[in-house]
Amino acid sequence: MTISFGDLARHTAAIRDELDEAASRVLASGTYLFGEELEAFEGAFARWCGAAHAVGVANGTDAITIALQAVGVKAGDEVITVANTCVPTVVGIENAGAVAVLVDAEPVTRTIDPTLVEAAIGPRTRALLPVHLYGQCADLGALADIARRHKLALVEDCAQAHGAECDGRRAGSIGDAAAFSFYPTKNLGALGDGGAVVTNDSHVAEQSRLYRNYGERGRFEHVLHGRNSRLDALQAAFLAAKLPHLDAWTERRRAIAGRYDEALAGTGVAAPAETPGRGHVYHLYVVESEDRDAFRAALGNAGVETAVHYPRPIHLQPAYRSLGEGRSFPVSERLAARVVSVPIYPELTDEEVEIVAAALRSASPSPAPG
Repeated sequence: MTISFGDLARHTAAIRDELDEAASRVLASGTYLFGEELEAFEGAFARWCGAAHAVGVANGTDAITIALQAVGVKAGDEVITVANTCVPTVVGIENAGAVAVLVDAEPVTRTIDPTLVEAAIGPRTRALLPVHLYGQCADLGALADIARRHKLALVEDCAQAHGAECDGRRAGSIGDAAAFSFYPTKNLGALGDGGAVVTNDSHVAEQSRLYRNYGERGRFEHVLHGRNSRLDALQAAFLAAKLPHLDAWTERRRAIAGRYDEALAGTGVAAPAETPGRGHVYHLYVVESEDRDAFRAALGNAGVETAVHYPRPIHLQPAYRSLGEGRSFPVSERLAARVVSVPIYPELTDEEVEIVAAALRSASPSPAPG
């Protein structure tokens, strides 16, 4: 038996009737952009996040760009983010005309290290963009304090954190704005691309609606330089059908993660650390191994597919080496050399979970002495 790293066909099959009904409803409506389906999903998702507004956009990268623009980031401004992330985070910053300034990650949570942020703040800094990596929030309490003291906007990158919590509040409801992705592999995924800007600020929400649709306030009245970034009605309907299942899917992910944690206890492979006060939603279950190649090979021999998120931090990507000039990011580089992602999705059977758990235990070396 081979256990795939992900299985979107299995995921879709589990709620096929609901998705078929959603598609039929949209086809019959004759409204394929904007309209009731989009408004219904935006309202439901905002409420689910514990926020006042959600604005559907074309994808998660656009959500970052539009969220930054909506909070006032302009061309030439600087936005501080973490080196230990995926390139789309930085692309979103660039598309807003801003410059990314990188800081290193915390070694335990693997998210942005707040103790390094203040030293990176300069006269052109306009916003902080923490990434809630793998399904766990960054330290938003500390970051919000820094943003407040320095009069900076705080924008959350929630692409991997649907339903993650920080001190009892859900990701997306804490910063000035938040960017979500609904890429098909996300905890809440569309059947194509999609994203959303979430905020409690009515002005930020209105600006986001303008930016997503050519800056158009009224028919053929364009009041700012916007873009074409719309979440279509079909994807909104699919997402609305999936949203009521999301809490149950999250609990299944957490149960699987707990079983993997048990399997790795007392081994030389580090399981993810769930920080108190930050409810992890396990978009990915990412472990750390000193000998990644050997560890992955052993899992592969046991029929368990794996992946690496991510093999290079931003500053070591060929296109972004300039962002690391004259600075060091030892934690991000160490993580990039060690991390391994193993299968974790709600449709895994109990039998498959036990196979993965056994393989993790067998492939893990004993801990180093001392």
